[in-house]
Amino acid sequence: MTTLTLQNVTRTFGDTHAVNRLDLDVAEGEFICLLGPSGCGKSTALRMIAGFETPDEGDILIGGASMLDVPPNRRATSMVFQSHALWSHMTVGGNIAFGLKLRRLPRHMVAQKVASALALVGLDGLEKRYPAQLSGGQQQRVALARSLVLEPRILLLDEPFSSLDAHLRIRLRDELKSIQRRLGLTTIFVTHDQEEAMSLADRIVVMNRGAVEQIATPRTVYERPATLFAAGFIGTMTILPSHHEGGQLTSGAFRVPGLLEDDTKEWAIAIRPEDCELTAPFENGTSLGVVNHVAELGSSRIATVVMEDGVAIKAQIGRRQMIVKDDRVGCRINRVLVYRDGRSPVETTFSARTETRASKKTYSET
Repeated sequence: MTTLTLQNVTRTFGDTHAVNRLDLDVAEGEFICLLGPSGCGKSTALRMIAGFETPDEGDILIGGASMLDVPPNRRATSMVFQSHALWSHMTVGGNIAFGLKLRRLPRHMVAQKVASALALVGLDGLEKRYPAQLSGGQQQRVALARSLVLEPRILLLDEPFSSLDAHLRIRLRDELKSIQRRLGLTTIFVTHDQEEAMSLADRIVVMNRGAVEQIATPRTVYERPATLFAAGFIGTMTILPSHHEGGQLTSGAFRVPGLLEDDTKEWAIAIRPEDCELTAPFENGTSLGVVNHVAELGSSRIATVVMEDGVAIKAQIGRRQMIVKDDRVGCRINRVLVYRDGRSPVETTFSARTETRASKKTYSET
């Protein structure tokens, strides 16, 4: 069942399209992340859903009913902002109860709902404290509880964890996902953090300059990004500008066969680090490179390898591979994505052929 529908929604500021022809159907209970760089239109889209901005074109429907003439306080939505936006002169309980009191609910019912909301976000017993007596994470939980207590049909969150430290962000987003699943609450979450979107979303809406680049599950967005922008924005990706030569696509030493000649001027080869295998430099089917840098990322290691033709690519290093800066290595590409004019991949899964010259072996594996 569709809870939220955006139809051709457009919002302009002067000559700038903040949001350009956005179409989106959100199912009941679905968790959607609007993902993109600053200024891409994701927050503007969220504000239009909430009713704080009015579209220049298009329609916004909740439960099949148009919301264009419905003020924010009469929509079945509630919003959590990037700043906590708590009233400093009110207690935690007072902040959470504020919206309920505007609805003129009986006092005992307000107290009951506030207690339930505090328990839901893990802040039992803190209703008499003031915001200044809470940590940043606790303040954001109060802001979340203030929205949840109104029992919205759609929960809207505008980068709510961006001001928190990395460890706390991870903990709070796990708690948010758990609450969302428990309540079956339709949620729209705005973020520029790809890891946050990948860990939370049922589907990701990748946005760029007001337009949608791709709408898909996190796995699909990562493994088969629909555009060159999405490929470069999601995860780590080496992107090599390429051209046709002798019936194959060429970028330095890389040769991708099987592509027909085309009059398109802009081609690109995109390679994920895990699809680039580092080997001893003498192995067949590899090209020669020198390790320029090794990034230690905890759960993984990523090497930047400069090939003989000067092209730099990123490769994931296996747990048992002892590779350090200045090592000479062989590089075997197992999978690439090929983009034409920055749009949908022409090919998605195949091996790239390479040309290389032999060199002294300085790579080791234990």
